[in-house]
Amino acid sequence: MSKITAYIKESYTELVDKVSWPTREELQSSVIIVMVSTVIIGVMIFLMDAGFQAIMNLFYKMIG
Repeated sequence: MSKITAYIKESYTELVDKVSWPTREELQSSVIIVMVSTVIIGVMIFLMDAGFQAIMNLFYKMIG
């Protein structure tokens, strides 16, 4: 039981004292970057999908 208690205390100490947590401003900046990147990648995938759909529709019209 003492090993478990020691592990929990050491984990808490590491999280509180040794981990470098980002500031609120750094966190907001990172969130904005992730959101913008997600939107850009989503738009790219949408455009690729629409392009492939148009190509496939043209292909099917030529065949059938």
